[in-house]
Amino acid sequence: LPRSTVSAAVQQLENELDVRLLQRTTRRVMVTAEGERFMERARSLLHDADELRTMFCGEHTLKGVIRVDMPVVVARDMVLPCLAEFLARYPQVQVELSSTDRQVDPMAEGFDLVLRAGDLSDSSLIARRIAEHRMVNCISRGYQQSYGTPQSLDDLKVHKLIGYSATLGRGGDLFDYVDARGQVQQLRMTTLVTVNNAVAYTSACLAGLGIIQTPYAGVASLINDGSLLTVLDDFVCAPLPLSVLYPERRFQPQRVRVFMQWLTDIIQQKMN
Repeated sequence: LPRSTVSAAVQQLENELDVRLLQRTTRRVMVTAEGERFMERARSLLHDADELRTMFCGEHTLKGVIRVDMPVVVARDMVLPCLAEFLARYPQVQVELSSTDRQVDPMAEGFDLVLRAGDLSDSSLIARRIAEHRMVNCISRGYQQSYGTPQSLDDLKVHKLIGYSATLGRGGDLFDYVDARGQVQQLRMTTLVTVNNAVAYTSACLAGLGIIQTPYAGVASLINDGSLLTVLDDFVCAPLPLSVLYPERRFQPQRVRVFMQWLTDIIQQKMN
């Protein structure tokens, strides 16, 4: 739509509601707090309306858009290779797949569901744990040639750790492991490189920049072909939970429920 048409429609809506939805300056337009609340409620109503239109449809007639976010490695290695099967089964369904290692806001960004690794803190979402990543410590052959292979925790004093932090500047220099009593322990290590996504994390390890602690599923092929070596197998991180999260709604579109079940089945098959 032309910008003038959108502007006129928004101004008419603001007049009807008697509230400002957008804050306008000469340089930018921002959504106000009232606009955020209105948009969130509007999205919920649209989802309910969509459910009403499709509630009596069989699975073979599912249609519409599914918007989902998931970690990069999960999308690349588990979901995208199998997605053609789902789309062939439901040809009138479209999937918008965001793959990022940051924590998106499903409500504000309009996602039907998100797949999230690690501990959960967002109580406004319904969460369903579907799997657990087995963790491994890895080095490359190049790193082994330069620094040797750590055989004990004491050896880590002279080794390098590749840092991982979703927000750079906030740590990432801790080696985590579960001790014999089942307690999580941490050792601070020397870190020369810190990254904020899983692809860069693995690439840094392959480049010989240090040790990584990563889900086995994401590096299994690299371990199998000898590109990466596992080390300190008795001192690995606790399993990393993988959960599906979605906004709390009484009626969720059937296409979203079907996709969620398909996604769960695919991931569980890949990780077993």
